[in-house]
Amino acid sequence: METFHAILLGIVQGITEFLPVSSSGHLQIAKELLGVQLEENLTFDVLLHAGTVLSTLVVLRREIFRLLRGLFARRFNEEKSYVLKLLLSMIPIGIVGLLLMDRLNALLSSPAILAVVGAMLLLTAALLAFAYYARPRQKQTISYRDAFLIGVAQAAAAMPGLSRSGATIATGLLLGNQKTAVARFSFLMVLAPIIGQTLLDVLDAGGLPDAGVGAAPLIAGFLASFLTGCAACKFMLEIVRRGKLIWFAVYCAAAGLFAILWYLL
Repeated sequence: METFHAILLGIVQGITEFLPVSSSGHLQIAKELLGVQLEENLTFDVLLHAGTVLSTLVVLRREIFRLLRGLFARRFNEEKSYVLKLLLSMIPIGIVGLLLMDRLNALLSSPAILAVVGAMLLLTAALLAFAYYARPRQKQTISYRDAFLIGVAQAAAAMPGLSRSGATIATGLLLGNQKTAVARFSFLMVLAPIIGQTLLDVLDAGGLPDAGVGAAPLIAGFLASFLTGCAACKFMLEIVRRGKLIWFAVYCAAAGLFAILWYLL
């Protein structure tokens, strides 16, 4: 893998991890266009995800520190309740990971993967459009029920091409939750699953193998993922606050049609 390709893939990962356009779907499209077999390089894949995890920690550091301080308080408080909601939201993706992850990974190698990605991007577009035009009454806080349902949306987004942030934010908005609160919850709830899946991948492989990628592409991909992830996370929080998700719906629809046409042609 060339350093230039690593930077491009890092940028794709960093931007699309937070924007509601599906990072897995865009990585598959980018892989096809660049001729890079990303799923065969565990080390590079781990570093890309590490970059986006680190960017989340940096951008939401005040929120994370506040939760940690409250978590160690003696009495049951708002922070402990929030952490419980985060843990509740992770249950569905944990079940999917245990029962279906091998099948989902096998799907990535399917000859029809671009068609699947295209269909899921179209579904993402529909979800975002529906959430944009729906006007449910807004609640003050995310309930335990809503946290679990948002977690179900995250589990469904294990399908390549179905945006995790798009599905979770759209679900939260349709349930009547405030825009900024939903976006922050969406970004925080993914930290543990990504870190857990990365550790499982490393353990299954017996450590991080050297798959022939030099140090320069690895470092370049990580930095590109981290820096663009920081920018995308801040940008997405502002976009959700302003309620401009409809433009991402249009983009996902166009990208989905492109992926399907690329597969057919």
